[in-house]
Formats: sequence, structure tokens, C-alpha cells
Amino acid sequence: MGSFSIWHWLIVLVIVMLVFGTKKLRNVGQDLGGAVKGFKDGMKEATASDKPAEEAKPAQQVSGQTIDVEVKEKTKS
Repeated sequence: MGSFSIWHWLIVLVIVMLVFGTKKLRNVGQDLGGAVKGFKDGMKEATASDKPAEEAKPAQQVSGQTIDVEVKEKTKS
């Protein structure tokens, strides 16, 4: 009773297919795949655009400055 067997997962899959239908599940899969692909492409573009900027700039030292701020309470209008 500790973990689910393959039969449990197959029954869950059949129930999900009956509830949502295969067409809707296919559309959800395509949307999810497109989102993952777009994310990967965005990460590749971000790393490609960051590398030349890092090579052009000399290494900068952080001076360890402390910024003192004061938080004001927001009032309702």
C-alpha cells in the first residue's frame, strides 16, 4: 500500500481521458510543449546575449556600500 503500481496509474490515465477527452489532452500537451520550447529558446538567447557583454567589461569590484532606507506605512485612500 506504500506506492502506486503501474495498474493504478493506467486506471487514473483512463479516467482522465474519459473526463477530459483525448482532443483536449492533446491540446494541453501541445501548449505545454510549446511553452517549454519557448522557455529553452529564451534561455539560449539570454546566455548568448550575456556572454559578449561579460567579455567586453573588465571585472569590477564591489565596494560593500550599505544603503540605508526607511519604510513608510501605506495608507488607504
